[in-house]
Amino acid sequence: MNIEIKKVNYNDSQQGEELVTLLNGYAQDPMGGGEALSESTQTNLVKTLQTIPHAFSFIAYVDGQPAGLINCFEAFSTFKCKPIVNIHDVSVKSEYRGKKISHKLLEAVQQEATKRGACKLTLEVLEGNDVARKSYERFGFAGYELDPAMGKAVFWEKPLV
Repeated sequence: MNIEIKKVNYNDSQQGEELVTLLNGYAQDPMGGGEALSESTQTNLVKTLQTIPHAFSFIAYVDGQPAGLINCFEAFSTFKCKPIVNIHDVSVKSEYRGKKISHKLLEAVQQEATKRGACKLTLEVLEGNDVARKSYERFGFAGYELDPAMGKAVFWEKPLV
């Protein structure tokens, strides 16, 4: 089994199709919400990513076949005055899970983040996704707190659309 990690060129139509297909597969998984991406998202995602200079993605290929995806966005830490890389999506097709593909994708992101001078990587994971949580912990991720008396940080959202 040959695993290759490639940085996505959003202008490459084949890689763009692979990105959308992999992300749509993830969206349909219970850990991704269980619903396909809208037609609008499928049509416009890559074109929109092309316009976001702080976006980057990697695709994992197993024996030439797209097997996993990671989408990232650069943010900024005001406390450290340095970039942060937020890992927004991590997905490995079910038939390729258990082969350390997510770790290879995370390694590629870590190298890219280091090149960008980032002070940390961030991501979110569902409490019930024990497999992903354990994988991220093995890679070095952990919940964080600024003051133990205040407890760990919690990710919240307020949908606007």
